[in-house]
Amino acid sequence: MKLRPSVVTPFVLLCSALVFAAPNRERQEGADQLTASIYTGPAMRTLRELSDGFGGRLTGSPAYNQAAEWAAAKFRSYGIQNVKLEPFPMDSGWVRGTASGQLLTPVSRGLHLESLGWSPSTPAGGVKGEVLVVDDIAPEAVKALAPQMKGKIVIIDVGKIFAHGWVKVLQPLEASYEVFKDNGVVGIVLPSGDRSNVLSATEAKWGSTLLLVPGAQIGLEDFQLIRRSLEKGPVTMQFELKNTTTGPTQVNNVVAEIRGSESPDEWIIIGAHLDSWDYGTGAQDNGSGSVMVLYVARAIAAMGKAPRRSIRFALWGGEEQGLLGSYAYTQAHLNEMSKCVAVLNTDNGAGHPKGWKVESRKDLEEAMRPISDALLKDISGGGLSLESSYDTDHGPFMLQGVPALDLWVDMSHYGEVHHKSSDTYDKVDAIDLKAGTAIVAVTAWAIAEDTKPIASHLDHAAVAEILKKQDLDSLLTYLGQWKP
Repeated sequence: MKLRPSVVTPFVLLCSALVFAAPNRERQEGADQLTASIYTGPAMRTLRELSDGFGGRLTGSPAYNQAAEWAAAKFRSYGIQNVKLEPFPMDSGWVRGTASGQLLTPVSRGLHLESLGWSPSTPAGGVKGEVLVVDDIAPEAVKALAPQMKGKIVIIDVGKIFAHGWVKVLQPLEASYEVFKDNGVVGIVLPSGDRSNVLSATEAKWGSTLLLVPGAQIGLEDFQLIRRSLEKGPVTMQFELKNTTTGPTQVNNVVAEIRGSESPDEWIIIGAHLDSWDYGTGAQDNGSGSVMVLYVARAIAAMGKAPRRSIRFALWGGEEQGLLGSYAYTQAHLNEMSKCVAVLNTDNGAGHPKGWKVESRKDLEEAMRPISDALLKDISGGGLSLESSYDTDHGPFMLQGVPALDLWVDMSHYGEVHHKSSDTYDKVDAIDLKAGTAIVAVTAWAIAEDTKPIASHLDHAAVAEILKKQDLDSLLTYLGQWKP
C-alpha cells in the first residue's frame, strides 16, 4: 500500500511518539515500583537494628566491625550475590576509654570533659598544668608563644579559629600540635561549640594518626568560666584519659553489586558511611544514610530485572577521620574509574528531602533536570543545588572527575544531634527517611537505565577549577589527596 504524503506525516509522528513514550512509560513504572517498595518496607526497623543494636560505630572498633558483617549479611539477604568486604589501611586503631577533668585553681570543680578522638592516653594520674589559651594558630603567632608553653595545658579557642570555616585553618592547626609538643605542652583542650556543656568529642585533625599530645574536649560554659578566671590570674587544671590504641590496622568497606544487563562494565555507585562517632549511636550521622543505601539495594534487587548498567552499593568506613574508606576505594579502582558513570551519596541526615546537590556542575544540573521534573518532584526531590563541598564521601570521586550527586535535605535541626549523644533512633522521621530513600533509588535507576551517561567526566583542569573556587586545592594537596 502506498500512503499519500498527507497520511505519511501524521503516521511517522505517531510512530515516533510511541517509540519515545515506551521508554518514558517504562521509566515511570520502574520509579513507581521502587517508591512503593521503599514506602512499604521496614526501613525504620533496620535503622533501629543498626543504631540501637551496635551503637556508635567508631571506625575499626568492634562495634564497627560487627556492623560491617551485619550489613554484608543484609545485602545477601536481598538476593545480591556479589558482596565484598574491601579492606583499607589505617595508621592506628583507637577505642575510647574513660576521661575525667578537674579545675584546680582559682576554684576546685569538676569539668565536663571527654577525650578527643585518636588522643593517646595520659600518663597514669593524668596531666596537670597552668592554662594557656591560644586563639590564633597562624605559625608566627604560635611560635611567639613558645617560651610560655612548657608544662602548660593549651586551650585552643576553636570558636574563633573556625569562625570562617575549617578549610583554611586545618593545616596550620595540625602544624601547631608539633610546636606544642616540641615546647613541652602536656595537653591540649578544645572547647565544645554547643551550649549547656554538651560534648561531641570528635577528632582534632584529619586522618588516623594519634595526636602528638593528649587531647580533650571541655564544655562551652566550662571554657567560658576558665576564660573569665584568667582575667584575674593564673588558672590550673588537670585531666586524665585512658584510651586503647592498636597501631596500624585494616578496616573494611562493605561493597555490593547488581550487575548490569547490557553494559555491565559501566557502573554507578551509591554510597554512605557506615562509621560514626561513638558519643551517640549514629542514627542520623550516618545510620540514616546507610539504611538508605541498604534499602535502595533491596528495592532494586526486588524488581526482578537488572538495570542496563551495573549498580554498586557502598558503605564506607573512615569517613569521620577524613574520607579514608571512599578515598582508598577510588585509588584501588583507578583502572576502572573511567567507567564510573555517577556517584550518589547520602550523608546529610534524614531531614525532609529537597533533591540533589550537583557539586558546582551546571552541565550536571541541566542533565538532571528531566529526571528531577519527571520522576522526583512528586516525591519531594525535584530541587537541584549547585552547592559544592568536600566533607563527605562523594569527594574522592569528584576528584576523579566523576559526576557527583549529594542528597540535599533540610538540615535546620541536624546540628542539634550531629556527633552528640543525642544522635539516636528516635530523632529520625520515618516518612522523611523513606522519601530520601525513594529519591536515591529512582535517581539511580534512571541513570543506570539511560542509554547515555548522565554527564561527562571532568578533566583534571576542570576539577582543579572547582577546588580552587572552594579554596580546597592547597588543603587537599597538603593531605595527599590531590596533585595540582
